[in-house]
Amino acid sequence: MASAVLPSGSQCAAAAAVAAAVAPPGLRLRLLLLLLSAAALIPTGDGQNLFTKDVTVIEGEVATISCQVNKSDDSVIQLLNPNRQTIYFRDFRPLKDSRFQLLNFSSSELKVSLTNVSISDEGRYFCQLYTDPPQESYTTITVLVPPRNLMIDIQKDTAVEGEEIEVNCTAMASKPATTIRWFKGNTELEGKSEVEEWSDMYTVTSQLMLKVRKEDDGVPVICQVEHPAVTGNLQTQRYLEVQYKPQVHIQMTYPLQGLTREGDALKLTCEAIGKPQPMMISWVRVDDEMPQHAVLSGPNLFINNLNKTDNGTYRCEASNIVGSAHSDYMLYVYDSRAGEEGSIRAVDHAVIGGVVAVVVFAMLCLLIILGRYFARHKGLFSLTSRRIK
Repeated sequence: MASAVLPSGSQCAAAAAVAAAVAPPGLRLRLLLLLLSAAALIPTGDGQNLFTKDVTVIEGEVATISCQVNKSDDSVIQLLNPNRQTIYFRDFRPLKDSRFQLLNFSSSELKVSLTNVSISDEGRYFCQLYTDPPQESYTTITVLVPPRNLMIDIQKDTAVEGEEIEVNCTAMASKPATTIRWFKGNTELEGKSEVEEWSDMYTVTSQLMLKVRKEDDGVPVICQVEHPAVTGNLQTQRYLEVQYKPQVHIQMTYPLQGLTREGDALKLTCEAIGKPQPMMISWVRVDDEMPQHAVLSGPNLFINNLNKTDNGTYRCEASNIVGSAHSDYMLYVYDSRAGEEGSIRAVDHAVIGGVVAVVVFAMLCLLIILGRYFARHKGLFSLTSRRIK
């Protein structure tokens, strides 16, 4: 005769609990009585240890819940949601939520996955072990929600040099609250953040007050978000547009050697850079009227046949909607032979210097020859003197 294998007391209690959960109201009382009868057969929890770990998951991803038992004696394990509803009883799932799927079931582990996690799934999940006395442990699921939208807003699309503007950046609906950092190009700046909480979600707004310079034109202002649910850098940026008054510089095109002499021609070019680009560029003579033979053509000033009456200060003025600026050129007209006389003097000095050097060298050579001559004949002069005496 084949012998029947009877289920353990814990298995009977487990089966009765499941049946009570799904049975019609009329049978529920009988099943509960069966559960109480089977409780007397439940094994003790001596030596068994139920444990689990907390889970952190990003919204929309998969969370894995594991109920583990050390030194298991085949006691029943079940998993409950934060509302104390049974998700899995052993390998049976009473809860009608197909997002929960069984990954592993054994006497020492009940592992379940939860797909497409949402913020409503957050909370404590309970692992229960049917021993005497029963054991219970819980795991906390924490759902991270990255910012839903990141926006940057500049108070003025176009700013003027020296003006202070307000820049705001908003990271909406995240969990936990985001950290916002500001950069102008590669330079980090300090902003002021405010956090609003609504339905366990956080919206962070950061304000940056920025005094702009002309060097900031075309430089990006970057709002960068740091959040545990975001890998890498999540950022948005706006480029600064800064208007500034002109910068003026005068360039002498000719004469090429830079020396202005009588009879020569002079050409000056006014270079002006600003934003917006200067449209008005004009030439004036500061201390007198412009010479009659001077010709003005846009940024250029021509003066032909220079003479000493043209001496003076010539100013280039440029302006745009931001402001105006100028640069001065001092004109001094030299005599027509000023450069040539200078060259002749230079040649004369060089010739004189060469003659003097030759004379000095010749005198040195003569002194050396005379010195050797007297040294060689000194003894002969002494002997001749003795004989005469």
